[in-house]
Amino acid sequence: MESTTSVQPFELSVEACRARRGTKWNKYPSDVLPAWVADMDFSVAEPIQEAIERLVNLGDYGYGARLGEVSLETAFAERMERRFGWSPDPEQVQPVSELIQALFSVLLAFSEPGDGVVMQTPIYPPFLVALAQTERRLVDNPLADEGSRFVLDAADLRRKVDDRTRILVVCNPHNPSGRVLEREELLALGELAVERDMVIVADEIHADLLYSGRRHVVMATLSPEIASRTITITSATKGFNIPGLRCALMHFGSPELRERFRRTIPDRLLGQVNVIGIDATVAAWRHGQPWLDRVMTRLSANRERVAEFVAAELPGVRHYQPEATYLAWLDCGALDLPSSPAEFFLEQARVGLNDGADFGPASQSCVRLNFGTSGAILEEVLERMAAAVRASRAGGNGTRQSSSRPPIRS
Repeated sequence: MESTTSVQPFELSVEACRARRGTKWNKYPSDVLPAWVADMDFSVAEPIQEAIERLVNLGDYGYGARLGEVSLETAFAERMERRFGWSPDPEQVQPVSELIQALFSVLLAFSEPGDGVVMQTPIYPPFLVALAQTERRLVDNPLADEGSRFVLDAADLRRKVDDRTRILVVCNPHNPSGRVLEREELLALGELAVERDMVIVADEIHADLLYSGRRHVVMATLSPEIASRTITITSATKGFNIPGLRCALMHFGSPELRERFRRTIPDRLLGQVNVIGIDATVAAWRHGQPWLDRVMTRLSANRERVAEFVAAELPGVRHYQPEATYLAWLDCGALDLPSSPAEFFLEQARVGLNDGADFGPASQSCVRLNFGTSGAILEEVLERMAAAVRASRAGGNGTRQSSSRPPIRS
């Protein structure tokens, strides 16, 4: 296995990360190492950078005519066929700025206030926010802890679905657990959706970030009946680390489904995606795979290192290696910390993590750790966390813990 501390050409140093204006490295004071929001500390893929530079050098900021082979719709269809054996219809693609915009619009189009929406908690926090702000009701189908991974509980879902459950949201690969749902699990969801006449929203944004031995099954490939009620939402932003360029899409599994959507949400209401985002996404999907292959080598090494470190240095923390994504879900309930885990690690370790409580009420003992970074930065994050836990167990006085390691120069 590759060393977690060997520096790869695409890895950014702490100084380079702090020089940028992104949210990840600017939310906290400079003594905090951020390992929270899903943004990797890597330079952009060369084909993406070249596409953006070409546009900038031409001053090509007019209304975009991205048609034919340079269109977002064509690049998406090619990518899905090449990577997953799925042949989506480019004519049924609706560009949007981000997946949350897509989810809000689907909630408004296919449900009413008080209607039920199925989600598998813990779940990406903006999904829960979307329910609250549109006054939809969460039909919570929590992932079940099998002892070695989290799994779908189809029997639990069948008991909970009622006559006002209108929409089934499937986040696969799952954020934050990192599970890659298997075909049988997805079929159980899809068949129930057909039986109960639910619209399916398939969030597949992390599909490019699978680890060895895992296979992504596109929801819309399960059967014609399931496909016809499925809206697939995805983007290149997670796999290719370009979230600030605001480019995503919705694919409707049938013309009828899209027409139902348009009766409430006209295309123009969603706006238009900017040309930089389109050009970057097309370049990523058509030419960025060699960069992503190198990144996955780093992420695989980091994934192994997190599991190894947690087992050795953070006993009591429950952690299952993610099957996809660069996110580790850590249950710290057994540590008996004096405050919430996210608050404890921020104050005592000076590490910024996502608070598990934001992912659902049953996850208050958890944190989400982003390991999409250099080996050196990851090692410092982990060492700080372990030092804070050791001090707490030794009866520390609650003052901040500082690392004795030299400043990192990754």
